[in-house]
Amino acid sequence: MKPLAAKSLLSKDLATSIKSRSGYLPIQMLELAYHQGVIHAETSLVESQFQPGSLDLRLGKKAYRIQSSFLPETGTVESKLKDLIMYDVDLRDGGILERGAMYLIPLMEELELPRDLYGRTNPKSSIGRLDMFTRVITDYGHRFDEIIPGYKGKLYLEVIARSFPVKVQEGLTLNQLRLIRKNPDISDKSLKIQYRKQPILFDASGSPLPLEDVIVDDGLYIGIDLSSKGNDPIAFKAKSNSAVIDLSKIHHYDVSDFWEPIYKQKKKRLILEPESFYIMMSKEKICIWPHLLAEMVAYEPNSGELRTHYAGFFDPGFGWHGGKSHKNQGTRAVMEVRPHDVPFLVEDGQTFCRLKFEKVIEKPRIIYGKDIQSNYHSQKLTLSKFFKS
Repeated sequence: MKPLAAKSLLSKDLATSIKSRSGYLPIQMLELAYHQGVIHAETSLVESQFQPGSLDLRLGKKAYRIQSSFLPETGTVESKLKDLIMYDVDLRDGGILERGAMYLIPLMEELELPRDLYGRTNPKSSIGRLDMFTRVITDYGHRFDEIIPGYKGKLYLEVIARSFPVKVQEGLTLNQLRLIRKNPDISDKSLKIQYRKQPILFDASGSPLPLEDVIVDDGLYIGIDLSSKGNDPIAFKAKSNSAVIDLSKIHHYDVSDFWEPIYKQKKKRLILEPESFYIMMSKEKICIWPHLLAEMVAYEPNSGELRTHYAGFFDPGFGWHGGKSHKNQGTRAVMEVRPHDVPFLVEDGQTFCRLKFEKVIEKPRIIYGKDIQSNYHSQKLTLSKFFKS
């Protein structure tokens, strides 16, 4: 793996670059943050960790099987951890994380944030699509996946493999870090203005949806697709018993060994079973223009007892196929769905989740899909990259 080059960054200063600006740090500023010690690790970071608006975080050498989840709040993670450890798993040559068990893994990267920067984390798409629930905790932290302004210290990843046992090893990346200055939110008023200039939602043919046909309420709402062309499945359901998935093996496993395909129903609706895991697809195609990023809200308690997304972050450029054209843009969003408590009926086109839009401080130097090859840039109903196409 190629170490990150520093030559072009030596004459720049992060504090000066972000002064009086708000939003998420793009890749060029994340690289600068690394070379100026805001992000650091004993083992040098490599180019492949840096995404247009986020940084992939690497697993450390050991995983701890713990009795329960926790938030340290009044102390360090290590001080709380010692009372909860059941055993540890050596990850240097690979270790198995059992299905349904809870682990805490120290990450290789550490932070030394200035007072005006804070962070958020989320699972990577490939990990969310495996039904792996991951979230970061920090020393004295009182919320998951949120890193307070000025935080200095280690990062720890809580991991639960809910559907499949997995093999992981030191250096693999399961989640991402984003760094933010001030308020990155885009108001509904501003979002509507931007949508009229550059439509974000598109129909199956690639034509933009009129703003008047889109629900705008703290972001954009999208629906679920239960239609299909030909014999394509409308969803996949995880099988309850399976072999171990080695996360170092890409396009390796047969889909049929792990997933049950679900095909189009007569009434274009589907009853989801409680605590089962499904991979489904959005009705609309989505285009995240290079100056934007988006996050899919994972849980809407007023819309039903289900979680609709584990890995909800969309880098700048997702679904953007280049140029200024408003035609033939957009890519489907794939959703990881797990109903809770009761069976849940979903119908074709039903409003399913919300996309919250935020801004980057400046356009990223490289764009998702266009400059970074991705398994999901032009996806349809796509499983995680560990399975054969």
